[in-house]
Amino acid sequence: MFRPAIRQSPVRTAFGLAELIFHVAVRHVRKSHRNALVGLLINILQTVMMVAVFWLMFTILGMRRSTIRGDFLLYLMSGIFMFMTHTKTIVAIVGADGPTSPMMKHAPMNTIVVIAATALGSLYTQILSAAVVLYFYSAAFVPLTIEQPVGMMGMVLLSWGTGVAIGMMLLAAKPWAPDAISMITTIYQRANMIASGKMFVANAMPSFVLRMFDWNPLFHTIDQARGFIFLNYHPHYSSISYPVKVMIICAMIGLMGEFYTRKHASVSWGAKG
Repeated sequence: MFRPAIRQSPVRTAFGLAELIFHVAVRHVRKSHRNALVGLLINILQTVMMVAVFWLMFTILGMRRSTIRGDFLLYLMSGIFMFMTHTKTIVAIVGADGPTSPMMKHAPMNTIVVIAATALGSLYTQILSAAVVLYFYSAAFVPLTIEQPVGMMGMVLLSWGTGVAIGMMLLAAKPWAPDAISMITTIYQRANMIASGKMFVANAMPSFVLRMFDWNPLFHTIDQARGFIFLNYHPHYSSISYPVKVMIICAMIGLMGEFYTRKHASVSWGAKG
């Protein structure tokens, strides 16, 4: 039947896109578990268990005296929260619906909406999990003091942003080599257990060791975040500009790759089949 043509103003289009991203983000948050609260509790439990494992390891190895002055558990949590935000965002983006997904058959949907919604859903989960853990630790054990919370939050967002950008590159290449991209994602995630530098501080590293870490944008965001969190730590061997540059470059490559994949996906898969 005939329908009246409705002129879409830019504001109405923007609100429609924001609403679509919101609903897809909610779908992503609920995808990990049928009950969204249980999914959040699982993520909180993973965070707590990782903090407990590293605390036990540092205690057994006698490495607690080599860290910066301040609350030792806050030192551990600052690295672990950023690590989980970065790596889980990459995993979420790589696992998002691609251009050949059935979801793309619906008119308003496109891969950019899915990427934005997945990224926001991952950020929501990680920030809420970190806030819950920090609140209960502060309320039950030791009151926490963060010297510059705005700067710390900026580093959390930068860790998330670099994760989104790297994930976009991997997502664009995934339809062409799914097994290889899955392996690369796993290797990067495992390598960051050490390469992120969450167990060390850059100021205490020898120069030859520092060179093995400073390629990683997450290493820079974690070290800079500790400079904002602790009064007595001033990072000298990391920067904010490096992860920003990496994020912009990777995002541009990811967008170009996604555009190319979206335009050629059906042709290439038809030829391969």
